Amino acid sequence: MTKPAAQQSWFIDSFENAQHFGNMLENICDPFGIGKSAIHTQLAWLCHPGKLAESNVQLAQKLFDLQQYAARRYWGMQGPDVEEAHPEDTRFVEPEWSDSVSFDIAKQWYLILTHHIQDMLYETPGQSVQAKRQTAFWCRNWLNALSPSNFFWTNPVAMRRAVESNGESIKRGWQNFLEDAKLGTVRMSSTEEFKVGENLGTTPGKVVFRNELFELIHYTPTAKAVHQVPVVIVPPCINKFYVLDLTPKKSLIRYLLEQGLDTYIISWRNPGAEQAGTTFDQYLQEGLDQAFRVARELSAQPQVNAVGYCIGGAMLATWLAWSSQQYAGSVNPVASATFFATLVDYHSPGDIEVFIDPATLDWLDGKMAETGYLDGKDMAMSFRMLRPNSLIWNYVVHGWLYGEKLSAFDVLYWNMDTTRMPAAMHSWYLRQFYLHNNLIKPNALNVAGHDINLENITQPVYAVAAVDDHIAPWKQSFRLNHLLTGDKRFVLSTSGHILGIVNPPVSPPKRAFWVGQAERHQSPEHWKQSAEHHTGSWWEDWMQWLKPQSGELAKAPAVSSRQYPALADAPGSYVLEP
Repeated sequence: MTKPAAQQSWFIDSFENAQHFGNMLENICDPFGIGKSAIHTQLAWLCHPGKLAESNVQLAQKLFDLQQYAARRYWGMQGPDVEEAHPEDTRFVEPEWSDSVSFDIAKQWYLILTHHIQDMLYETPGQSVQAKRQTAFWCRNWLNALSPSNFFWTNPVAMRRAVESNGESIKRGWQNFLEDAKLGTVRMSSTEEFKVGENLGTTPGKVVFRNELFELIHYTPTAKAVHQVPVVIVPPCINKFYVLDLTPKKSLIRYLLEQGLDTYIISWRNPGAEQAGTTFDQYLQEGLDQAFRVARELSAQPQVNAVGYCIGGAMLATWLAWSSQQYAGSVNPVASATFFATLVDYHSPGDIEVFIDPATLDWLDGKMAETGYLDGKDMAMSFRMLRPNSLIWNYVVHGWLYGEKLSAFDVLYWNMDTTRMPAAMHSWYLRQFYLHNNLIKPNALNVAGHDINLENITQPVYAVAAVDDHIAPWKQSFRLNHLLTGDKRFVLSTSGHILGIVNPPVSPPKRAFWVGQAERHQSPEHWKQSAEHHTGSWWEDWMQWLKPQSGELAKAPAVSSRQYPALADAPGSYVLEP
């Protein structure tokens, strides 16, 4: 009995060691689980031969129809395409892709194959929705990379332009490629036309406070009288703050000043290796809490109106829950809260969840341990991979193959002006918020000495989401209304994560929005049915909500003081750090 038991124990130990070694090898060679998800998908289909045969028959029928279509085209006859690109797919809009029979057939063959594979992946039997999305995401990126539009000899537009320019387009494209290679990224905008502090982020103001985490900018009032309760903006720490102060016509900061609001903004430091151990707790206590304190003391007011954007909004929500205990028995430093494109419930955060699993986060932790931070270029490329055709390959084709000069677009320049994230803070944030979704679980998180419960947030809330936001999907952003107990007004803007927020009033109106009160147990679909629809910018509606909560009009306070002297002119020094 002893020998077989010993053999069995040895076998189990060996199996477990082999499994452990396999997991380690997988984390090293395939940290994103691409190969594993592909194998699981193939096995799932092989376990359902009937459905697989049916799908193959559908593909064979499409290819047969394409053969007939090709025969008609070669005989000079026209007809509807067998497979058309999706409305948002602009890769094949140039007439060469339809006028030439060969390129027309190549285009449709590619579309048939890619659409069929993608449909199969989303219909994989016996797999979870997340597993389907993960496999489809990585496969879609590979298929998009292999598009005939991405290669010179299979792109008729690139060849035509080369002939028409006597090869100049090839020369310019090669120069564009070399410049991109030098920068380590595919540029989306020209960089020569912009400089922060000269034609971006130019609203006058002073840095009135600085520590190791941030600079606080107090802007110079432009109105004769201002509302006494100041506005303090918490921008995302994964980007630089001047997205809210681009050109004067697009600047939310200037708009607030024109509306008579005393305005402050946090400019986060771009952390290096020396900030590797900076924690989320420090961002709350030494960041938000300090900023609110300085603004209150400088304005001589007991409260501020706080605004949080993206992860800045998640940090603000966490701070509000924390402050309900930290300042219990006294006046809370924040009178009202506004959230821009903010997630607090990460149960279904959109396409970004393909990067969120234990193996990927373990790999990311290892990478950050080497440098002390997550490089901004890595983060930016992750977000660009969510929309690869429009955010990557479009610039490869126009820059490298067509040899076009990059246009100067302020939002895209800002998008390329990346920032880093300290290792400790970023790892905690990804695991506690994205992976475990602990922010919505009462008392599941202990932050800076207090258990966090979002139900303790009773301040009135104004929340804005965007229809086409792929970073903070609007229906998931809406779930913030289910968790907070105060009065809530919700806005759904057209456009996406940036232009849905950077949405100034213009004539004629470019965008529209839905707005209405949000009930705690209301579904996003039901809310939208009852919401009011307006053309134009939601900024004006926000002012109607915010001004009554901002106190009486009075003489503007000094931009700086003896206690908080001006340390530098806006936009400060931190935003200029590479």
